[in-house]
Amino acid sequence: MVHSVPQAFRRFAIATAAVAVLAGAPSLVAPTPAFARSAPESFADLAESVIGAVVNISAATTSTEQRSVQLPQLPPGSPFQEFFDEFFKGGPNNNQGEAQPNRPQGPQQRRSNSLGSGFVIDASGIVITNNHVIGEANDITVIFSDGKKLKAEIVGKDPKVDLAVLRVKSDKPLKAVKFGDSEKARIGDWVMAIGNPFGLGGTVTAGIISARNRDISDQSYGQYIQTDASINKGNSGGPLFNMDGDVIGINTAILSPSGGSIGIGFSVPAALAKPVIDQLIQYGETRRGWLGVRIQNVDDSIAESLGLGSARGALVAGIDEKGPAKPAGIEAGDVIVKFDGVEVKESKDLPRIVGQTPVGKAVDVLVVRKGKELTKSVTLGRLEDGEKLAKANLPGAEAEKPAVKRALGLELSPMTEDLRKRFSIKESVKGVIVSRVDPNSPAADKRIGVGDVIVEVQQEPVGTPDAMTKRIDALKKDGKKSALLLVSNAQGEVRFVAVSIE
Repeated sequence: MVHSVPQAFRRFAIATAAVAVLAGAPSLVAPTPAFARSAPESFADLAESVIGAVVNISAATTSTEQRSVQLPQLPPGSPFQEFFDEFFKGGPNNNQGEAQPNRPQGPQQRRSNSLGSGFVIDASGIVITNNHVIGEANDITVIFSDGKKLKAEIVGKDPKVDLAVLRVKSDKPLKAVKFGDSEKARIGDWVMAIGNPFGLGGTVTAGIISARNRDISDQSYGQYIQTDASINKGNSGGPLFNMDGDVIGINTAILSPSGGSIGIGFSVPAALAKPVIDQLIQYGETRRGWLGVRIQNVDDSIAESLGLGSARGALVAGIDEKGPAKPAGIEAGDVIVKFDGVEVKESKDLPRIVGQTPVGKAVDVLVVRKGKELTKSVTLGRLEDGEKLAKANLPGAEAEKPAVKRALGLELSPMTEDLRKRFSIKESVKGVIVSRVDPNSPAADKRIGVGDVIVEVQQEPVGTPDAMTKRIDALKKDGKKSALLLVSNAQGEVRFVAVSIE
């Protein structure tokens, strides 16, 4: 039987030690630690048990663009002029014989394709992959190991952690795998990757965990697992298995000058991915906690000047005027050293910890201010709402503060030119602007967000917050349990949403 190199070497060493003992010589090999796990003789059984849940992802994007064709220019008096006019211009007298160097050819369909990997986590048809695999695709096909192809719809996606959740409809339950505890994975543990490198499909590679908690970009939600299991283009979105057949990572990137595997690949750990996936499945979007501070690193010189003793925590460089930190009393110059009982070792830890904390939760934040520790209580907002506000924070945005009303957990403002510019709302969109959303309200559960516009209530147009609140009060008096809202985004795309009014 052929063994892997580590196993063969281990057996050879033990055999040598046994001979030495028989000869009366001291043993050359220390006893094997009780926690050590021998290298597998084969990955075949493991691969066979999970490969049916790993899929290929084909994502196609079709766009329409206006194209022009550069027409050839003939010299004056050319004998081919008549044929040229007939073929390119629709006749010799078209446009009085004027040259048309760039003739529009009408809308042209442009199609681009990408290939990646994914895996099934629910037998009903829930598939996980990377966000960058599907991008803005409008035609996604999931291809299974038996050759079956199913069209997929996007349940939700998150560019911050580079994850996407797809759903397919199958006439029978699908083979699925489950997530494992990536926090228990150790450097040196064996792992196995399965994916679709270079479109080959169903490719199994193995290696070890080379490192943990790697930051590979300026993303705030890093903490990647590094592995030397071969990962190439097309492996993105595929699973990284431990030896129990549980998914502990989602392969997402490689470090390679050539574009091929050099033994440095990165996976999103299951501990980071699973909460995001759960939110995408439940809400179709993420709902991350938001503190509303701008932070920077604390180096040794800053630590000394602030009396921290050692470089730790996240230095607050600025406060968002509309964020949760301001009313809680957090100030620029504070150093956040603990958040909700979790130690903040470096500034990069804080966004991840805050983002994984539920929206609306009241947490204690321990800060160091002028050498003294203070505890501040903060009720977290929602990061996605904060990002909308930040994007809408244009010069002069505070010039106009129209009267607002509240209903259904929404803060409602009349449509003004100032607010229209702030939220980049098209001129054609009419209604009442949502300026704030209670994160625990029924409206938030229906994914109504800051910057959305309520166009109708119960199929009747509403032009002011007062008209909307009166309409909702009337529905309550009529004994209605919910209000049917027509909601528009800034681009004018509308959807109907039924929100509980009880």
